[in-house]
Amino acid sequence: MQDSIEIGGLARLSSVDWPGQLAATVFCQGCPWACRYCHNASLMRAGSGAGPSWAEVRALLETRRGLLDAVVFSGGEPTLQTHLPEAMAEVRAMGFKVGLHSAGPYPARLAAVLPLVDWVGFDVKAPFAKYERVTGIPGSGERAAESLRLLVASGAAFETRTTVHPALLDEAAVARIAAELAALGIANNRIQPFRAHGCTDAALAA
Repeated sequence: MQDSIEIGGLARLSSVDWPGQLAATVFCQGCPWACRYCHNASLMRAGSGAGPSWAEVRALLETRRGLLDAVVFSGGEPTLQTHLPEAMAEVRAMGFKVGLHSAGPYPARLAAVLPLVDWVGFDVKAPFAKYERVTGIPGSGERAAESLRLLVASGAAFETRTTVHPALLDEAAVARIAAELAALGIANNRIQPFRAHGCTDAALAA
C-alpha cells in the first residue's frame, strides 16, 4: 500500500478507545471541522503529522499479534485519509479487529469503510440544524445525519457520544439530540463532559 496515511500520534496500548478491547490507537492527522472544544486541536491541520509512518505502525502491529485485540483509527478525522480502506484491510489481515472514531463529515467515505470495521464510535456534535455553532462549517449537520443513517443501516456495532460544554449545548439542545437520534433508531447516547486539557479556545477553557 502506498504509505500515505498521515499520522499525528500513536497510542501503543489503550483500554478506553474501544470499550472492552485492548487496542492500539492510530491518531490520523487532519480534520475538515474546527470544533471549538476539541482536545486534539493539534490534529486538525491536514498534511504531514508528527507521528510515526504507517510502515512503522505496521511493523509495530506485527509484534503485537496475540497481545492486542484491535486497532482503532481515530483523529483528527480518519475518513479524511484517502488510503484508510487499505490500511484497515491490512490490519484485518493481521488478525486484529478494526475500530473507527468518526464524526461523519464524509458520508460516502464512511460507507466505503463500514464493511471493514467491527465497531464505530460516532461523535454527535449538536442538534443537526445547529452543527455549525460547534464545527464552524456550514452544512456539517446534514453530512453528519447522512453518515449516521448509513451507519445504522449498515448493521455495524457502534456507539454515539456527545461532548457537552454548557456554552455550546444547553439542556434543551441535549434533549433535542436525544430525540433526533431516537428518530434514527438510536436509543442511547453517551454524554461526555468537556475536558479543558488540549482545548485552544480560551473562552471555553476558562
